[in-house]
Amino acid sequence: MTQRIAMTCNGPGEFAGWVRPLVQTLHTLAPELELHCFFVPDDYATGRESAVARESLPMLTIHEPSDYLRFALGGSKQVGPCDIVLYLGGDVMHAARLHARLGGDLCAYRYAPRSFARHVSHAFALDTPNAELLAKTIAREHISITGNLAVDGAIAQAAQPTQSTIADGIVFLPGSRRYEITHLVPFFATAASRLQRLRPGLPVSFGISPFTEIASIHQALQGPTDARMYAKQGQVIDLAGQPAILMDESQTPIPIVQNALATAVSSKLAITIPGTKCIELAALGVPTIACVPFNIPEKVVMNGPLTYLDRLPGLGTPLKRAAVLAFARRFTYFTQPNMDAGALVLPELTGTLTPGVVAQAALALFDQPEQRDQLQQHLRAIYQPHHGATERMANTLLELLAR
Repeated sequence: MTQRIAMTCNGPGEFAGWVRPLVQTLHTLAPELELHCFFVPDDYATGRESAVARESLPMLTIHEPSDYLRFALGGSKQVGPCDIVLYLGGDVMHAARLHARLGGDLCAYRYAPRSFARHVSHAFALDTPNAELLAKTIAREHISITGNLAVDGAIAQAAQPTQSTIADGIVFLPGSRRYEITHLVPFFATAASRLQRLRPGLPVSFGISPFTEIASIHQALQGPTDARMYAKQGQVIDLAGQPAILMDESQTPIPIVQNALATAVSSKLAITIPGTKCIELAALGVPTIACVPFNIPEKVVMNGPLTYLDRLPGLGTPLKRAAVLAFARRFTYFTQPNMDAGALVLPELTGTLTPGVVAQAALALFDQPEQRDQLQQHLRAIYQPHHGATERMANTLLELLAR
């Protein structure tokens, strides 16, 4: 009898960091398993998740957000009864709805609020503090500490072949969500251009994910840009058969690399933003600076209905701006590696930032090899215990199926 696991996912970080490594491991250990992924509607999504999943995981059956909505609202079943429904991202209500329609055991990773937890058969925790949090709503014997799946995902991605490797330089990783493409691609491209002017000959590259299309990079560089980001315009050009960015203020192309983690491993420094990418870079021991610009806070995506405040006419924009800044003040650190370490290990640049400030900070760390070596060691140490997380989770899921 065919056994099935269905999982939910929302954005690029959850797919690349959680779903992809887990599916690959499950398929290796139990190739006869039928695996389904339901991409649920979410403001954090890029819209490319389903396409990337089909390209990279042919063993996985993909369900688009529109397919999920029809199914959730009572449409015909797209998959037979499931043995396990696994929450791996998005609002938990989507996993609860899938479980109600597909049956089986409901499992959750990292997060299980009280109303959802009463239906959960088994939960997977990142670490001991996360297990203690989950134990407030789920019996401790039904919680396994597996580790962060993104660590194994990063190691696997970094080992993949890349069309080009820019060694011993600085790589910019701007993110792949719509807001990040529109505002941070021109911002980081301008910072990269400033680096080229400050240090001619320094290898500088621009790393993008499979969730980002080259056309969207070109469109973002063509503008118009928000004046509060202090970014210049540019374009995407062909550089010996590979895409590159050429800024209006520069004559030196910036190569675009599409296996960003492989390039990051061979680089001496990465510049990025908070998110799954910081965990991946830390796990790989890549010295990293995280930029947290509050130049236009009303454009930031938040959890919950507050994210839509800026769409209200009149007071919507200032209210959203105030809400984002108030929310930000609750955090001591903005990157997960620092939260996990309980200390400022990975440097964070916060506030109203300019490309020049980012370029100067990058050069300051780039010119301190001993500091970079120490940072590399400290970052690796944070996630060393998480190696093998996907195999631990996969084995537990298979044990649940065998009961």
